[in-house]
Amino acid sequence: MLTAFLLQVQSAANDLGGAALEAQQGELRLSILDLAMKGGWIMAVLGVFSIIAVYIFIERYLVITRASGSDKHFMNNIREFIHAGKLDAAVALCKNNQTPIARMIEKGLSRIGKPLNDINAAIENVGKLEVSKLEKGVAGLATIAGAAPMLGFLGTVIGMVRAFYDMSMAGNNIDIALLSSGIYQAMITTIGGLIVGILAFIFYNVLVSRIEKVVYLLEARATEFMDVLHEPAR
Repeated sequence: MLTAFLLQVQSAANDLGGAALEAQQGELRLSILDLAMKGGWIMAVLGVFSIIAVYIFIERYLVITRASGSDKHFMNNIREFIHAGKLDAAVALCKNNQTPIARMIEKGLSRIGKPLNDINAAIENVGKLEVSKLEKGVAGLATIAGAAPMLGFLGTVIGMVRAFYDMSMAGNNIDIALLSSGIYQAMITTIGGLIVGILAFIFYNVLVSRIEKVVYLLEARATEFMDVLHEPAR
């Protein structure tokens, strides 16, 4: 009697263990790719958005990092060349430093001899052009940050419409499996849109903050250059 009872307990435990194993295997089969496929064409668009956002961020981050780097002794050397009357050496130093600061100072050197207001205006124009180059593609990140969540919500609406349509066509034979496709699409596209939008928003703000630092650096170097021109010759 006791032996039969123990056998029944062991059999029930084996059944529960097998069911748990099957459930775990089912969860493992539900990969990210499977979820994305259930989201439909909207998830494909969001995938393209995410690739573009990552590319823009990495490419612009590297460009801005190079632009913000400069030789600590650059302006001191420019000051010494100007006071020594070696403008050609100063221009050559600027050409060897392929940075926005060097190009801006080079423009100012080419205007030496003209009124200081003209030199200052020329430097400011070059600085604006350099900042515009740094901002290339950043507006695309802002667009993706705003469009991705909206696209995800569009997928939500489409998925819910699909679920209700399937429900209306099923009549009294409503089945959970019948509604799962539309509900999957509704939920997955919302998650995908929010993830892409949040990442793009973070990328955008990181780039904008770094560009602002470069702008501050350009303004500081422009002011320093104009101060050098105002200094009396040695």
